[in-house]
Amino acid sequence: SGQTVMDCIAAGVDWIMHTDLATPVACLALLTRAILDEPATLLRDGGVMGDGYDTELDELRALNSNYGAFLLELEARERARSGITNLKVEFNRAHGFYIEVTHTHVDKIPDDYRRRQTLKNAERYITPELKNFEDKALSAQERALAREKQLYDELLTQLAPHIPVLQRIVRALSLLDGLCAFAAASVQHNYCQPHFVDEAIIDIDAGRHPVVERQVDVFIANPAQLSRARRMLLITGPNMGGKSTYMRQVALIVLLAHCGSFVPARVARIGAVDAIYTRIGAADDLASGRSTFMGEMTDAA
Repeated sequence: SGQTVMDCIAAGVDWIMHTDLATPVACLALLTRAILDEPATLLRDGGVMGDGYDTELDELRALNSNYGAFLLELEARERARSGITNLKVEFNRAHGFYIEVTHTHVDKIPDDYRRRQTLKNAERYITPELKNFEDKALSAQERALAREKQLYDELLTQLAPHIPVLQRIVRALSLLDGLCAFAAASVQHNYCQPHFVDEAIIDIDAGRHPVVERQVDVFIANPAQLSRARRMLLITGPNMGGKSTYMRQVALIVLLAHCGSFVPARVARIGAVDAIYTRIGAADDLASGRSTFMGEMTDAA
């Protein structure tokens, strides 16, 4: 039953949860502070290190993405300083940052304005403050990526002492994930608990192929009995008769049992098995109804 399956893994899961999955507080605090909740896939694209982790990186990011606020603030200051109410502070990719003043107000421009471009109805200027901001803004993205790479390398160095703990957690998570997958499949698909015995036998009642049975409307379960007195089965039948499916389901039941999973059968008693050998066609697709022979004929056609 589902309860039996859960009971069988409960002790192991409890042990994992309380020991190997213990929270590494210092390491977690560092990672939470340093890495974004949803980091970019590739470090070279940026967007990995968290905001607030490094002042220089924050400033570079702000320059790269939020220069609009600075331009509005500078525009307000320059209008008040010069008395030119229609003065504009803008940016374009061809000429960078500039202050635009119409020809009717050129006599009001401050002394620190330097002409950058002449238009039909206006002049464009640059100031030392705006030039300094431009230098920072235009190189901000490249510098931000370089700074982020440096911070990431430093973070790896800081994390090095935590590697054994992180590896322990990863192993525990992997085991827990596998146990949960086994338990879910066992409950959903009515698997049984296999029994290992000290005899040279494979005794399966109502065995099923765990993949093929999910792809067909009705799967007919089959028994399989092997012992010291019955060491070989000779299986015959027409193409698409189920020979490979039957052989594979026995092998999969044995393999799943040795992996620690419940198995697709009503009863399964398995003796010592140290290897599984097979010569079933590598190109068949049993779940889709394509046998080895059918695959070969399709390829030939």
